[in-house]
Amino acid sequence: MPSDPIRRTPFQRSATDRRARSDAVSGCRRGSDRRSRPITWLALFRDADPERVENALAGCEVLALPAGTPLLRPGEANDAVYLLLSGRLGAVLDSRAPATSAVEVLPGETVGEMSAGDGQPVSALVLALSDARVLRLPRELFWQQLSTLPGIARNLLSVVSVRMRRSNEVMLSAQRRQLELDVARQLQAGMLPHRQPLFPERSDIDVAARIASASAVGGDLYDAFLVDPHTLFFCVGDVSGHGIPAALFMARVVGLVRITAMGVRAPELLLRQVNDQLCEGNEVNMFVTLLCGFLDTVSGRLRYAAGGHPPPVLLNDEGARLLPLPRGALLGVFEQVAFEAAEVTLHPGDTLLGYTDGLTEAPDPAGEEFGESRLLALTARHDGDAATLIAALRDAVSAHAGGRPLPDDLTLLAVRRPPR
Repeated sequence: MPSDPIRRTPFQRSATDRRARSDAVSGCRRGSDRRSRPITWLALFRDADPERVENALAGCEVLALPAGTPLLRPGEANDAVYLLLSGRLGAVLDSRAPATSAVEVLPGETVGEMSAGDGQPVSALVLALSDARVLRLPRELFWQQLSTLPGIARNLLSVVSVRMRRSNEVMLSAQRRQLELDVARQLQAGMLPHRQPLFPERSDIDVAARIASASAVGGDLYDAFLVDPHTLFFCVGDVSGHGIPAALFMARVVGLVRITAMGVRAPELLLRQVNDQLCEGNEVNMFVTLLCGFLDTVSGRLRYAAGGHPPPVLLNDEGARLLPLPRGALLGVFEQVAFEAAEVTLHPGDTLLGYTDGLTEAPDPAGEEFGESRLLALTARHDGDAATLIAALRDAVSAHAGGRPLPDDLTLLAVRRPPR
């Protein structure tokens, strides 16, 4: 069993000099101004008789909590009220939520008074957001002695009311953000194709794609559609950042690419036009890396271009290799940037794989990245359809990461010409 990280010291009364009564809490770190005050600097004891307060506190404990240490856990029984002396505590209603969503408890405020009063289990996770010192007030002492002192019951009501208002503000802010995330998630889901494979009715092309987002709303994108019966357009991209801004910028990129691809069949010209339009009104200075191409489904001729994106992988009878990357800059940064294109032929049985850097940069527990060598080695061993390749790569990255959440979005898109 791990040792208890909480250090306990007894409460010590101050000397008879009332100017030093702030030292009544042994080891509590406070500024020099607080050292000259009686214990009534704490909001709970404001305007109370310091002598009577200190007499009631005789025998109490001071708990020193390292940052991240839980003080109260949901479902546990609680028999004390805790008064924060220094540092920061946070109350998290959902123990699965990050500590950043905690309702902060400030020095001089209390926690645990509800469960200590009604005998019900603790309802929130309370933990130290920084190194903190807490005065533990046993239930009987708090309710039978301290609360009966003049002014303390009123002070307790004021302290709890302030914390409840703060809690309401945090919950309302969280609800607003969750609503925004839901809208952005629905926007993303409606913008991208989700069938696997993407063209089940076609026997001349096999296309599959997947996104694994590092956050609730990511910035990666992919798309694939027929601009005419024998020309397939596809793209894969990575928007800077995460969350709602990235989702909105992603939607803008997808919309511009789709509109442009219907009138421009040269990928280098498509990227130039999309880039110029993204630069307009881009006050937030976001950008996107993009790989796109047009495939003639009859001849297998593929013309592709890229802007700041990782090179695609070509898988054929000779193995797997990275294709040359045409010159191209990030989209959305500088206007009037020229892009170049390259060509390759996909023969029956060949596969082109596009991906975002969340694949090659995915770290293992020791920090080693998945890398291009692993990508090529795994791809070279594959002999199957596009969806199977996508699933194999995702499983390999997950295994490499040890099952931990990925720090960045990961998107894969495979375009294959099935064997005759």
